[in-house]
Amino acid sequence: MKFALSRRHKRLLVVVSTRSRRRAIFLLGGVVIGAAAAALAQLADLAQTAFVALLGHSRYLPFVVTPLGFLISVYLTDRFFQNAQGSGIPQAIAARRLTDQTARGRLVSMRVAVGKFVLTLFGLLVGASVGREGPTVQIGASIMFALGRLSPRRQPALILAGASAGVAAAFNTPLAGIIFGIEEMSRSFETRSSTLIIAAVVAAGLTSVALLGNYTYFGTSAMTLRGGVDWLAIPACGVVGGLAGGLFSRIVVAAGGLQAIARHPLLLALGCGFAVAICGFASDDTVYGTSYAQVKTALESGSPLPTEFGVLKWLATTLSSVSGLPGGIFSPSLAVGAGLGSNIAALFTDTPIAAIMLLGMVAYFSGVVQAPITAFAIVIEMTDNHTMVIPLMATSVIAYAASRLVSDEGIYHALARRFVQPGA
Repeated sequence: MKFALSRRHKRLLVVVSTRSRRRAIFLLGGVVIGAAAAALAQLADLAQTAFVALLGHSRYLPFVVTPLGFLISVYLTDRFFQNAQGSGIPQAIAARRLTDQTARGRLVSMRVAVGKFVLTLFGLLVGASVGREGPTVQIGASIMFALGRLSPRRQPALILAGASAGVAAAFNTPLAGIIFGIEEMSRSFETRSSTLIIAAVVAAGLTSVALLGNYTYFGTSAMTLRGGVDWLAIPACGVVGGLAGGLFSRIVVAAGGLQAIARHPLLLALGCGFAVAICGFASDDTVYGTSYAQVKTALESGSPLPTEFGVLKWLATTLSSVSGLPGGIFSPSLAVGAGLGSNIAALFTDTPIAAIMLLGMVAYFSGVVQAPITAFAIVIEMTDNHTMVIPLMATSVIAYAASRLVSDEGIYHALARRFVQPGA
C-alpha cells in the first residue's frame, strides 16, 4: 500500500513539475519578448530621427542613401540571415506548420531574430517604408522556440504564443495580440494552450508597459460617425481599402515567385530603393519609414493628410516589400489606409475627417491580411475608441470581401506557403 502511494506521489510530482516548467517557459518568454519589443521600439524611433536629420542636410541625399541601404540590407540578409526577409510573420506561420525541428529552426532561430532586429532598424535608418511590428512577431516566435527547444511537442503552441506576445507588446494591444494568434497564426482556437498563450501575452504586455509606460499607440480620441450620410463612408472605405489592400497583397506575393528576382536580388533592391526615394521626394518626405508621426498628428488634430500621401505611401510600401529587405507592413499599412481615408473624406464634407481615416485604416489593413477581426480589434485598441466599434467592424468585413475579389488569400498565408514548400 505504501509502495503504491509512493509511486502515485512520484507520478504526481512529475506531472506538477512538468506543468510548472511549461508555465515558466511561457512566462519567461513573454518577459523577454516584451523587453525585446520595447528595445526595438525605442531604437526604431532613434533610427527614424537619424534619417530625418539626414533629410535636414539635403532632401537629395536619399537618392544615394536609400538605394545603397536597400542593396546592403538585402545582401546581408541573403549572406548571413537567410529567412529574415520581409515582415517575418509568414515565417512564423510556416514554422508552426512544419514538423521537422531543423526546418523550424531555419525560420525562427535566434540568429534570424538578431538579423531581423538589426536589419529592420537599418531599413528605417535608410528610409524604407517598413514597420517594426511584424518583425517583433518573428523575433517573439524565435525567442519562444529557443526557450522551448527541449520540448518539440509544445513548439507549435510556443511559436503561437511568441507571435501573439510580439503583437501585444509592439502595439500595447493585448486583446489584438490574442485575436491575431487565433485568427491569423493558427486559424483555430486551441483550448489546451489558450491559458498559456494569454499568460505569455500578459507577461510581454506588462514588461513593455514597465519599460515604455502605458500608452495608446495613436493616442485617445472620441471621433465618431453621427449617422445618416456619415454611414455611407463605411462601404466607400471598405471597397476602396479592400481593393487596394488586395492589390498590394497580390503584387507582393507574385513578386516573390518571379525567377528574375531570385537571379538578381541586389539589382532589384537597388532599383526599389531608388524608386522609394522618388516617392519620398514627391511626397515632401512624408512616406519614408512608418509615417507614424504624420498619421498620429492628423488623427489628433482632425486635419487631412496631403492628397498624394495615400498613393505614394502605397507605392513606397509595395516597393520596400518587393525588394526583400527585412521589415514589417503593419504600420505602413495603417498609414496607407489613413491616407486613403483622408482622400475619401473629401466626399463627406460634414463628417469628421479623423473618423473616416480610421475607417480607411481598418479597411486597408483588413484587405491586406484578410483577417477582419484582427483588423478592427487592433485599430480600436490603438485609438481607445469604442464608439466606432460597429462602423469599424462593418468596414473590416466589407474590405475583406472586396479584397477577395483581387486576391484569394491574405498576404501572410500566401507567403508562408513558400517557406513550407520551397519553390511553390
